[in-house]
Amino acid sequence: MSDTLIQALQDATCYDHPIGKIEIHETSASWLLLTGEHAYKIKKSLNDGSLLDASTPDKRRRLGEREVRLNRRLYAERYLGVVPISGSPASPRINDASAPIEYAVKMRRCSRRQLANVLQVEDELYRESIDELIALMVDFHEQAATQDAPDRETPEVGAATLDPLEEAFASIRGCLDECLDDLEDRQTLEALEQQAREMHARLEDCFAARRREGFLRKRLGSRAIEKALYRQSSDFADHEAGAAPRQGDVACDLAFLLMDLESRNKTSFANHSLNRYLELSGDYSLVKVLGFYKLYHALDRARAAIIGYSQAMDSEKRQALLSKYRHYLDLSRRYSCFQFPYLVIGVGVPGSGKSRFTAEMVQRLGSVRLRSDVERKRLHGFTHEASSAGKALYQPGATARTYQRLAKLCGILLEASQTVCIDATCLKREQRDLFRHQAEARGLAVIIVSFEADPAVLERRIKKRAQRSGESPDASLEILKRQLRRFDAFDDDERRYLVRLDTTAANASETLVDLIQQQVRIV
Repeated sequence: MSDTLIQALQDATCYDHPIGKIEIHETSASWLLLTGEHAYKIKKSLNDGSLLDASTPDKRRRLGEREVRLNRRLYAERYLGVVPISGSPASPRINDASAPIEYAVKMRRCSRRQLANVLQVEDELYRESIDELIALMVDFHEQAATQDAPDRETPEVGAATLDPLEEAFASIRGCLDECLDDLEDRQTLEALEQQAREMHARLEDCFAARRREGFLRKRLGSRAIEKALYRQSSDFADHEAGAAPRQGDVACDLAFLLMDLESRNKTSFANHSLNRYLELSGDYSLVKVLGFYKLYHALDRARAAIIGYSQAMDSEKRQALLSKYRHYLDLSRRYSCFQFPYLVIGVGVPGSGKSRFTAEMVQRLGSVRLRSDVERKRLHGFTHEASSAGKALYQPGATARTYQRLAKLCGILLEASQTVCIDATCLKREQRDLFRHQAEARGLAVIIVSFEADPAVLERRIKKRAQRSGESPDASLEILKRQLRRFDAFDDDERRYLVRLDTTAANASETLVDLIQQQVRIV
């Protein structure tokens, strides 16, 4: 794929449909061409040996097909398919399968806000690359379930998770005894080891349940994930002495990615990655053991650093490695500590901005967002491609089952010390109570956020959304009116937890974060 091709695709005659003004945007991994109602994403020819290898047209086609298949679970209306490009780089033809020279993911054009997310850059990390990696990870784990599932009767699952941790602690202690006579470092390590043992003991039933449920499979492994994410080896990429076995809980792969991002202070990317994986996979029980595996990976990084410290001769390098060791040990301590989660219940009709603001909130504050539209279709066996089944999914019985499912997931997440944000209309008091009781039964804080806008704004937003998706504005407006009529007003009991957000106000996102922090007294 060449610059010549990208330049040639600015000619309207290359396309098999009418186009408007063409805009071209570049990311680390792709070119994005906006052509009016549609957008085309063409992957760059990257040959770095990573899991996202896109060095040939056929590999780029397969990566595109995987991206479409997985992303349709969440955004069916946006991802249309992979189309061939034939002709020559100087004279290409889109959607011509006669003699393909390249392939493109065809999408309905996204909004400016969504485009900003796709193109967001932060220290060479691209959200697009992370989304591709998460999609690949989910796909790999699901394929491994049918090909590489272990014998579920294999005993000693506890030892399989504890032994590598014990080895890491023993290795670090040996290095401290040999080359670092510091009482505080020793005491810190001893305290962490005790916390890690207690954490493992609490999770033994969860480890066993994960094995019984078939989540111990062939994994990608930390080196492969790291190469795919950064497209290069890091300081620790070649350190395998204490690496977890490639056959294990799939949670271990995600835990490594999250730990790595958090170690680099990329918490918004880590929050996004966790939500993305859970939405695509539906493996919410994973959060129960996620902290333990994150602790292990951080401890393994600490071990690599202290081993390097013990072997280095240069004083400046030794000091840098000692700082790195303490950084990862401190990260391990954070993962071993119990965190008090809280629950945010989003309430709002279509067009209120609820989904957009909750998405921004979870990235900034760190929580798992439970989305009714995602879980509704998963629960009832539909994919997002099955839009014709939409009416059946919104019958009262189906809606009741969806909210019960969301409440069950909410309980699982809160029990695992994970803050939860509910993205559902929650128009009825009984629906909101389902979630509130999950938190109150555990003595946890509850916040109800009412996402609000005046009727004229709601109608304008609904019409724009319907226009983008090709739906009837009249039908969408009728749904809005019906939902407004069905809304149960907040009573005195609910007002104790209630915050109201005008989604048309300037800096509404910052206001929402501030309100939540004040409500739960987050420091």
